[in-house]
Amino acid sequence: MQTWLQKNSPIDVEDMERHDKWLCMMWPRLHLLRELLSDEGVIFISIDDNEQHHLRMLMDEVFGSENFVSHIIWRKRGDPPSNKRFASTTEYLIMYGNEEKINLRQRGEGTGNFANPDNDPRGEWRYEKLFISNKGGRETQSMIYPIINPVDGKEHWPPANNRWAISKDKAEEYLKAGRIVFGKTRPIRKKFKSELRQGITWSNLWTTDNHGKFPMNRDANAEIVELFEDQRFETPKPVGLIDRILRIATGPNDIVLDSFAGSGTTAHAVLALNKADGGNRKFILVECKDYADTITAERVRRVSNGIPTAKDKTLQNGLGGNFTYCTLGEPIDEEGMLTGENLPTYETLAHYIAYTATGTAFNTITKQKDYCFGETHTIRFYLIYEPTLDFLESPKSALNAKRAEQIAKMCKATGKRAYVYAPQKFISQKELTGMGITFCQLPYNIHRFTET
Repeated sequence: MQTWLQKNSPIDVEDMERHDKWLCMMWPRLHLLRELLSDEGVIFISIDDNEQHHLRMLMDEVFGSENFVSHIIWRKRGDPPSNKRFASTTEYLIMYGNEEKINLRQRGEGTGNFANPDNDPRGEWRYEKLFISNKGGRETQSMIYPIINPVDGKEHWPPANNRWAISKDKAEEYLKAGRIVFGKTRPIRKKFKSELRQGITWSNLWTTDNHGKFPMNRDANAEIVELFEDQRFETPKPVGLIDRILRIATGPNDIVLDSFAGSGTTAHAVLALNKADGGNRKFILVECKDYADTITAERVRRVSNGIPTAKDKTLQNGLGGNFTYCTLGEPIDEEGMLTGENLPTYETLAHYIAYTATGTAFNTITKQKDYCFGETHTIRFYLIYEPTLDFLESPKSALNAKRAEQIAKMCKATGKRAYVYAPQKFISQKELTGMGITFCQLPYNIHRFTET
Protein backbone atom coordinates (compact mmCIF):
# COMPACT_ATOMS: atom_id res chain seq x y z
CA MET A 1 0.00 0.00 0.00
CA GLN A 2 2.84 2.40 0.81
CA THR A 3 4.48 1.63 -2.54
CA TRP A 4 1.20 2.23 -4.36
CA LEU A 5 0.65 5.55 -2.60
CA GLN A 6 4.17 6.73 -3.38
CA LYS A 7 3.72 5.84 -7.01
CA ASN A 8 0.31 7.45 -7.36
CA SER A 9 0.65 10.49 -5.09
CA PRO A 10 -0.04 13.33 -4.72
CA ILE A 11 -3.81 13.27 -4.71
CA ASP A 12 -4.92 15.88 -7.24
CA VAL A 13 -8.42 17.26 -7.77
CA GLU A 14 -8.28 16.41 -11.47
CA ASP A 15 -7.05 12.88 -10.82
CA MET A 16 -9.65 10.28 -11.78
CA GLU A 17 -8.27 7.97 -9.07
CA ARG A 18 -8.26 10.57 -6.30
CA HIS A 19 -11.06 8.86 -4.35
CA ASP A 20 -9.25 5.51 -4.52
CA LYS A 21 -6.07 7.13 -3.27
CA TRP A 22 -7.88 8.85 -0.43
CA LEU A 23 -9.54 5.60 0.66
CA CYS A 24 -6.20 3.77 0.52
CA MET A 25 -4.70 6.48 2.69
CA MET A 26 -7.54 6.32 5.24
CA TRP A 27 -8.06 2.55 5.42
CA PRO A 28 -4.97 1.55 7.47
CA ARG A 29 -5.23 4.66 9.64
CA LEU A 30 -8.84 3.94 10.59
CA HIS A 31 -8.00 0.33 11.42
CA LEU A 32 -5.21 1.54 13.72
CA LEU A 33 -7.48 4.14 15.33
CA ARG A 34 -10.07 1.45 15.95
CA GLU A 35 -7.47 -0.60 17.82
CA LEU A 36 -6.45 2.44 19.88
CA LEU A 37 -10.02 3.46 20.73
CA SER A 38 -11.20 2.29 24.15
CA ASP A 39 -14.45 0.36 24.48
CA GLU A 40 -16.06 3.44 26.03
CA GLY A 41 -14.46 5.79 23.50
CA VAL A 42 -15.95 7.68 20.60
CA ILE A 43 -14.35 8.87 17.36
CA PHE A 44 -15.20 12.08 15.50
CA ILE A 45 -13.90 12.62 11.96
CA SER A 46 -14.12 16.00 10.27
CA ILE A 47 -14.87 15.76 6.57
CA ASP A 48 -16.13 17.94 3.71
CA ASP A 49 -18.45 17.30 0.78
CA ASN A 50 -15.83 15.61 -1.40
CA GLU A 51 -15.39 12.41 0.60
CA GLN A 52 -18.08 12.31 3.29
CA HIS A 53 -20.19 9.70 1.45
CA HIS A 54 -17.13 7.50 0.95
CA LEU A 55 -16.13 7.95 4.57
CA ARG A 56 -19.50 6.73 5.84
CA MET A 57 -19.15 3.48 3.91
CA LEU A 58 -15.55 3.07 5.05
CA MET A 59 -16.48 3.71 8.68
CA ASP A 60 -19.32 1.18 8.46
CA GLU A 61 -16.80 -1.37 7.21
CA VAL A 62 -14.13 -0.67 9.85
CA PHE A 63 -16.20 0.26 12.93
CA GLY A 64 -19.46 -1.51 12.08
CA SER A 65 -22.65 0.18 10.92
CA GLU A 66 -24.28 -0.65 14.26
CA ASN A 67 -21.77 1.69 15.95
CA PHE A 68 -22.77 4.76 13.93
CA VAL A 69 -23.89 7.50 16.36
CA SER A 70 -24.45 10.67 14.37
CA HIS A 71 -23.68 12.66 11.23
CA ILE A 72 -23.17 16.19 12.54
CA ILE A 73 -23.40 19.25 10.30
CA TRP A 74 -21.59 22.40 11.41
CA ARG A 75 -21.54 25.78 9.73
CA LYS A 76 -17.99 26.64 8.71
CA ARG A 77 -18.69 30.01 7.06
CA GLY A 78 -21.41 32.62 6.91
CA ASP A 79 -21.84 33.67 3.27
CA PRO A 80 -21.22 31.21 0.41
CA PRO A 81 -18.51 32.04 -2.16
CA SER A 82 -19.93 33.71 -5.26
CA ASN A 83 -18.02 31.68 -7.85
CA LYS A 84 -20.53 28.81 -7.83
CA ARG A 85 -24.26 28.41 -8.29
CA PHE A 86 -24.36 26.25 -5.14
CA ALA A 87 -21.52 26.58 -2.67
CA SER A 88 -20.98 24.72 0.58
CA THR A 89 -21.08 26.61 3.85
CA THR A 90 -21.00 23.50 6.02
CA GLU A 91 -18.75 20.60 6.92
CA TYR A 92 -19.45 17.37 8.73
CA LEU A 93 -18.43 15.35 11.76
CA ILE A 94 -18.93 11.60 11.43
CA MET A 95 -19.28 10.03 14.87
CA TYR A 96 -18.93 6.35 15.79
CA GLY A 97 -18.84 4.52 19.11
CA ASN A 98 -20.39 1.62 20.97
CA GLU A 99 -23.85 2.95 21.90
CA GLU A 100 -24.11 0.59 24.87
CA LYS A 101 -20.77 1.62 26.38
CA ILE A 102 -20.03 5.22 25.42
CA ASN A 103 -20.79 7.83 28.04
CA LEU A 104 -21.81 10.98 26.18
CA ARG A 105 -22.35 14.06 28.31
CA GLN A 106 -25.68 15.65 27.54
CA ARG A 107 -26.41 19.33 27.57
CA GLY A 108 -27.35 20.76 30.94
CA GLU A 109 -30.96 21.90 31.07
CA GLY A 110 -31.85 25.15 32.80
CA THR A 111 -33.45 24.67 36.21
CA GLY A 112 -34.74 28.16 36.77
CA ASN A 113 -38.25 29.16 37.90
CA PHE A 114 -38.58 26.24 40.30
CA ALA A 115 -39.88 26.94 43.79
CA ASN A 116 -42.00 25.35 46.52
CA PRO A 117 -44.48 27.98 47.77
CA ASP A 118 -46.91 25.39 49.18
CA ASN A 119 -44.21 23.24 50.87
CA ASP A 120 -45.01 20.27 48.64
CA PRO A 121 -43.13 17.24 50.06
CA ARG A 122 -42.15 16.30 46.50
CA GLY A 123 -39.87 19.33 46.32
CA GLU A 124 -39.56 22.36 44.06
CA TRP A 125 -41.91 22.67 41.10
CA ARG A 126 -43.10 25.05 38.42
CA TYR A 127 -46.27 25.49 36.37
CA GLU A 128 -46.61 23.95 32.91
CA LYS A 129 -49.58 24.24 30.59
CA LEU A 130 -51.75 21.18 30.05
CA PHE A 131 -52.76 21.73 26.42
CA ILE A 132 -50.92 21.46 23.09
CA SER A 133 -51.82 22.05 19.46
CA ASN A 134 -53.77 19.17 17.88
CA LYS A 135 -52.21 19.71 14.46
CA GLY A 136 -50.72 16.43 13.32
CA GLY A 137 -51.71 14.78 16.58
CA ARG A 138 -52.75 11.15 16.83
CA GLU A 139 -55.98 10.09 18.53
CA THR A 140 -56.93 13.74 18.89
CA GLN A 141 -60.53 13.10 19.91
CA SER A 142 -59.53 10.94 22.85
CA MET A 143 -57.37 13.80 24.11
CA ILE A 144 -60.29 16.24 24.08
CA TYR A 145 -62.33 15.75 27.26
CA PRO A 146 -63.45 17.83 30.23
CA ILE A 147 -61.27 18.16 33.33
CA ILE A 148 -63.53 18.80 36.31
CA ASN A 149 -62.49 21.03 39.19
CA PRO A 150 -63.18 18.90 42.31
CA VAL A 151 -63.85 22.07 44.36
CA ASP A 152 -66.61 23.75 42.31
CA GLY A 153 -67.47 20.99 39.77
CA LYS A 154 -66.72 23.28 36.82
CA GLU A 155 -65.72 21.61 33.54
CA HIS A 156 -62.63 22.81 31.72
CA TRP A 157 -61.96 22.03 28.05
CA PRO A 158 -58.80 22.66 26.02
CA PRO A 159 -58.80 25.84 23.84
CA ALA A 160 -60.03 25.64 20.25
CA ASN A 161 -57.70 23.72 17.89
CA ASN A 162 -55.84 22.30 20.88
CA ARG A 163 -55.98 19.13 22.97
CA TRP A 164 -54.84 18.06 26.41
CA ALA A 165 -51.22 16.92 26.60
CA ILE A 166 -52.11 13.92 28.80
CA SER A 167 -54.72 11.20 28.54
CA LYS A 168 -57.95 11.21 30.54
CA ASP A 169 -56.67 8.44 32.82
CA LYS A 170 -53.45 10.36 33.46
CA ALA A 171 -55.46 13.52 34.21
CA GLU A 172 -57.49 11.66 36.83
CA GLU A 173 -54.27 10.33 38.33
CA TYR A 174 -52.83 13.86 38.45
CA LEU A 175 -56.01 15.18 40.08
CA LYS A 176 -55.84 12.59 42.87
CA ALA A 177 -52.16 13.40 43.41
CA GLY A 178 -52.80 17.14 43.57
CA ARG A 179 -50.70 17.81 40.52
CA ILE A 180 -53.35 19.81 38.65
CA VAL A 181 -53.99 23.38 39.81
CA PHE A 182 -56.99 25.36 38.58
CA GLY A 183 -56.08 28.88 37.63
CA LYS A 184 -58.33 31.76 36.64
CA THR A 185 -59.01 30.45 33.12
CA ARG A 186 -57.90 26.83 32.76
CA PRO A 187 -56.09 24.06 34.67
CA ILE A 188 -52.30 23.85 34.76
CA ARG A 189 -50.04 21.13 36.09
CA LYS A 190 -47.11 20.94 38.45
CA LYS A 191 -43.72 19.97 36.95
CA PHE A 192 -41.34 18.86 39.69
CA LYS A 193 -37.63 19.62 39.45
CA SER A 194 -36.83 16.04 40.45
CA GLU A 195 -38.52 14.82 37.27
CA LEU A 196 -36.14 16.64 34.95
CA ARG A 197 -34.02 14.31 32.86
CA GLN A 198 -30.30 14.70 33.19
CA GLY A 199 -29.59 16.99 30.26
CA ILE A 200 -31.28 17.33 26.91
CA THR A 201 -30.45 15.69 23.60
CA TRP A 202 -27.86 17.30 21.33
CA SER A 203 -28.91 18.38 17.86
CA ASN A 204 -26.79 17.21 14.92
CA LEU A 205 -27.04 20.69 13.37
CA TRP A 206 -24.44 23.01 14.93
CA THR A 207 -25.12 26.56 13.78
CA THR A 208 -25.67 28.36 17.09
CA ASP A 209 -24.66 28.07 20.70
CA ASN A 210 -26.16 29.57 23.86
CA HIS A 211 -24.94 33.07 23.07
CA GLY A 212 -24.99 33.45 19.30
CA LYS A 213 -23.51 32.01 16.15
CA PHE A 214 -21.51 28.82 16.38
CA PRO A 215 -17.74 29.30 15.86
CA MET A 216 -16.75 29.31 12.19
CA ASN A 217 -13.51 29.07 10.23
CA ARG A 218 -13.09 32.84 10.32
CA ASP A 219 -12.99 32.58 14.11
CA ALA A 220 -10.28 29.94 13.77
CA ASN A 221 -8.30 32.27 11.49
CA ALA A 222 -8.62 35.06 14.06
CA GLU A 223 -7.32 32.69 16.76
CA ILE A 224 -4.27 31.86 14.65
CA VAL A 225 -3.56 35.54 14.00
CA GLU A 226 -3.83 36.26 17.73
CA LEU A 227 -1.33 33.50 18.46
CA PHE A 228 1.17 34.14 15.67
CA GLU A 229 0.36 37.73 14.63
CA ASP A 230 -0.16 36.63 11.05
CA GLN A 231 -2.06 34.05 8.99
CA ARG A 232 0.06 30.91 9.14
CA PHE A 233 -2.39 28.11 8.48
CA GLU A 234 -4.88 27.59 5.68
CA THR A 235 -7.65 25.50 7.23
CA PRO A 236 -7.63 25.67 11.05
CA LYS A 237 -10.60 24.54 13.11
CA PRO A 238 -12.09 26.88 15.73
CA VAL A 239 -11.42 26.09 19.37
CA GLY A 240 -15.16 26.32 20.04
CA LEU A 241 -15.86 23.38 17.72
CA ILE A 242 -13.38 21.09 19.49
CA ASP A 243 -14.56 22.38 22.87
CA ARG A 244 -18.10 21.20 22.13
CA ILE A 245 -16.79 17.76 21.08
CA LEU A 246 -14.76 17.51 24.29
CA ARG A 247 -17.71 18.52 26.46
CA ILE A 248 -19.87 15.85 24.82
CA ALA A 249 -17.40 12.99 24.67
CA THR A 250 -14.82 13.36 27.45
CA GLY A 251 -14.64 13.21 31.20
CA PRO A 252 -12.10 15.12 33.30
CA ASN A 253 -9.45 12.37 33.11
CA ASP A 254 -9.85 11.10 29.55
CA ILE A 255 -7.21 10.85 26.81
CA VAL A 256 -7.83 12.67 23.52
CA LEU A 257 -6.02 11.58 20.34
CA ASP A 258 -5.90 13.76 17.22
CA SER A 259 -4.15 11.87 14.42
CA PHE A 260 -4.37 14.80 11.96
CA ALA A 261 -3.41 17.57 14.37
CA GLY A 262 -2.99 20.43 11.89
CA SER A 263 -2.57 23.73 13.72
CA GLY A 264 -2.98 22.13 17.17
CA THR A 265 -6.54 23.27 17.92
CA THR A 266 -7.29 20.05 19.82
CA ALA A 267 -4.49 20.59 22.34
CA HIS A 268 -5.53 24.23 22.72
CA ALA A 269 -9.13 23.18 23.43
CA VAL A 270 -8.08 20.46 25.89
CA LEU A 271 -5.91 22.85 27.91
CA ALA A 272 -8.64 25.51 27.89
CA LEU A 273 -11.29 23.08 29.12
CA ASN A 274 -8.97 21.72 31.81
CA LYS A 275 -8.42 25.30 32.94
CA ALA A 276 -12.17 25.94 32.99
CA ASP A 277 -13.37 22.85 34.86
CA GLY A 278 -10.24 21.71 36.71
CA GLY A 279 -9.95 18.56 34.59
CA ASN A 280 -6.85 16.52 33.86
CA ARG A 281 -7.47 15.51 30.25
CA LYS A 282 -4.42 14.45 28.27
CA PHE A 283 -3.84 14.91 24.57
CA ILE A 284 -1.81 13.10 21.93
CA LEU A 285 -1.27 14.94 18.65
CA VAL A 286 0.13 13.40 15.47
CA GLU A 287 1.23 15.55 12.55
CA CYS A 288 3.33 14.45 9.56
CA LYS A 289 3.79 17.83 7.87
CA ASP A 290 6.94 19.93 8.22
CA TYR A 291 5.11 22.51 10.37
CA ALA A 292 4.62 20.03 13.23
CA ASP A 293 7.16 21.88 15.40
CA THR A 294 6.90 25.46 14.11
CA ILE A 295 3.09 25.69 14.17
CA THR A 296 1.43 22.66 15.84
CA ALA A 297 3.76 22.30 18.83
CA GLU A 298 4.55 26.02 18.94
CA ARG A 299 0.87 26.84 19.36
CA VAL A 300 0.67 24.49 22.35
CA ARG A 301 3.76 26.10 23.85
CA ARG A 302 2.32 29.58 23.50
CA VAL A 303 -1.16 28.90 24.88
CA SER A 304 0.37 26.92 27.72
CA ASN A 305 2.88 29.61 28.72
CA GLY A 306 0.74 32.64 27.89
CA ILE A 307 0.33 35.22 25.12
CA PRO A 308 0.95 38.74 26.49
CA THR A 309 -0.76 40.36 23.48
CA ALA A 310 -3.91 38.19 23.66
CA LYS A 311 -7.27 39.84 24.31
CA ASP A 312 -8.43 37.09 26.64
CA LYS A 313 -6.92 37.41 30.13
CA THR A 314 -6.84 33.65 30.64
CA LEU A 315 -4.82 33.26 27.45
CA GLN A 316 -2.56 36.13 28.52
CA ASN A 317 -1.65 34.30 31.70
CA GLY A 318 -1.41 30.93 29.98
CA LEU A 319 -3.54 27.81 30.20
CA GLY A 320 -0.89 25.77 31.99
CA GLY A 321 -0.11 22.14 31.30
CA ASN A 322 2.91 20.62 29.61
CA PHE A 323 3.74 18.16 26.86
CA THR A 324 6.58 16.21 25.29
CA TYR A 325 7.52 16.74 21.64
CA CYS A 326 8.76 13.60 19.91
CA THR A 327 9.85 12.80 16.36
CA LEU A 328 9.99 9.45 14.60
CA GLY A 329 13.36 8.00 13.69
CA GLU A 330 14.28 6.40 10.40
CA PRO A 331 12.21 3.27 9.63
CA ILE A 332 13.90 -0.09 10.00
CA ASP A 333 13.35 -2.30 6.96
CA GLU A 334 14.68 -5.74 6.16
CA GLU A 335 15.82 -4.93 2.63
CA GLY A 336 17.85 -1.93 3.77
CA MET A 337 19.60 -4.02 6.40
CA LEU A 338 20.37 -6.80 3.95
CA THR A 339 21.94 -4.48 1.38
CA GLY A 340 23.67 -2.28 3.94
CA GLU A 341 21.98 0.85 2.60
CA ASN A 342 20.02 1.42 5.81
CA LEU A 343 21.81 0.13 8.89
CA PRO A 344 20.35 1.55 12.11
CA THR A 345 22.52 2.34 15.10
CA TYR A 346 22.87 -0.29 17.79
CA GLU A 347 20.68 1.69 20.19
CA THR A 348 17.95 2.25 17.58
CA LEU A 349 17.74 -1.42 16.64
CA ALA A 350 17.84 -2.52 20.28
CA HIS A 351 14.96 -0.17 21.18
CA TYR A 352 12.98 -1.48 18.21
CA ILE A 353 13.60 -5.10 19.17
CA ALA A 354 12.71 -4.50 22.81
CA TYR A 355 9.43 -2.77 22.01
CA THR A 356 8.44 -5.24 19.28
CA ALA A 357 9.19 -8.20 21.51
CA THR A 358 7.64 -6.99 24.74
CA GLY A 359 5.16 -4.28 23.78
CA THR A 360 6.84 -1.85 26.21
CA ALA A 361 9.79 0.51 25.80
CA PHE A 362 13.05 0.13 27.70
CA ASN A 363 13.97 3.37 29.45
CA THR A 364 17.67 2.91 28.70
CA ILE A 365 19.64 0.75 26.31
CA THR A 366 23.17 -0.13 27.44
CA LYS A 367 25.32 -2.36 25.23
CA GLN A 368 27.52 -4.53 27.43
CA LYS A 369 30.66 -6.39 26.37
CA ASP A 370 28.67 -9.59 25.83
CA TYR A 371 26.08 -7.62 23.75
CA CYS A 372 23.38 -7.84 26.42
CA PHE A 373 21.31 -4.64 26.23
CA GLY A 374 18.49 -5.16 28.72
CA GLU A 375 16.24 -7.57 30.56
CA THR A 376 12.76 -8.15 31.93
CA HIS A 377 11.64 -10.28 34.88
CA THR A 378 12.22 -13.49 32.95
CA ILE A 379 14.24 -12.65 29.81
CA ARG A 380 17.72 -11.26 29.05
CA PHE A 381 18.07 -9.66 25.62
CA TYR A 382 21.25 -9.90 23.51
CA LEU A 383 21.93 -8.13 20.23
CA ILE A 384 25.12 -9.18 18.45
CA TYR A 385 25.30 -6.31 16.01
CA GLU A 386 27.42 -3.44 14.73
CA PRO A 387 26.16 -1.10 11.97
CA THR A 388 28.80 -2.09 9.38
CA LEU A 389 28.66 -4.70 6.64
CA ASP A 390 32.20 -5.84 7.45
CA PHE A 391 31.07 -6.88 10.94
CA LEU A 392 27.74 -8.33 9.88
CA GLU A 393 29.31 -10.50 7.15
CA SER A 394 32.10 -11.75 9.37
CA PRO A 395 32.13 -14.60 11.92
CA LYS A 396 32.26 -11.94 14.65
CA SER A 397 28.50 -11.44 14.26
CA ALA A 398 27.62 -15.09 14.87
CA LEU A 399 26.27 -16.77 17.96
CA ASN A 400 28.87 -19.51 18.43
CA ALA A 401 29.36 -22.15 21.06
CA LYS A 402 31.66 -20.03 23.20
CA ARG A 403 29.22 -17.11 23.34
CA ALA A 404 26.31 -19.47 23.95
CA GLU A 405 28.08 -21.01 26.95
CA GLN A 406 28.80 -17.56 28.41
CA ILE A 407 25.18 -16.49 27.95
CA ALA A 408 23.89 -19.77 29.40
CA LYS A 409 26.11 -19.30 32.46
CA MET A 410 24.72 -15.82 33.06
CA CYS A 411 21.14 -16.99 32.55
CA LYS A 412 21.63 -19.79 35.05
CA ALA A 413 22.98 -17.33 37.59
CA THR A 414 20.01 -14.96 37.15
CA GLY A 415 17.33 -17.62 36.68
CA LYS A 416 16.30 -16.17 33.33
CA ARG A 417 16.09 -17.24 29.73
CA ALA A 418 17.87 -15.48 26.87
CA TYR A 419 16.79 -14.10 23.50
CA VAL A 420 19.78 -13.60 21.23
CA TYR A 421 19.44 -11.53 18.06
CA ALA A 422 22.25 -11.97 15.52
CA PRO A 423 22.71 -12.34 11.74
CA GLN A 424 23.94 -15.94 12.05
CA LYS A 425 24.69 -18.82 14.43
CA PHE A 426 27.20 -21.68 14.50
CA ILE A 427 25.26 -23.86 16.93
CA SER A 428 21.92 -25.64 16.53
CA GLN A 429 18.72 -24.42 18.11
CA LYS A 430 18.32 -27.84 19.70
CA GLU A 431 21.50 -27.28 21.72
CA LEU A 432 20.52 -23.68 22.44
CA THR A 433 17.12 -24.73 23.76
CA GLY A 434 18.80 -26.97 26.31
CA MET A 435 20.86 -23.95 27.37
CA GLY A 436 17.77 -21.74 27.80
CA ILE A 437 18.53 -19.66 24.70
CA THR A 438 16.26 -18.71 21.81
CA PHE A 439 18.04 -17.53 18.65
CA CYS A 440 16.40 -14.81 16.49
CA GLN A 441 18.04 -14.22 13.14
CA LEU A 442 18.40 -10.65 11.97
CA PRO A 443 16.64 -9.02 10.27
CA TYR A 444 13.80 -11.56 10.03
CA ASN A 445 12.96 -12.95 13.46
CA ILE A 446 11.99 -9.86 15.40
CA HIS A 447 8.85 -11.01 17.17
CA ARG A 448 6.79 -10.72 20.32
CA PHE A 449 7.07 -13.20 23.15
CA THR A 450 4.92 -13.85 26.22
CA GLU A 451 6.50 -13.79 29.66
CA THR A 452 5.63 -16.59 32.05
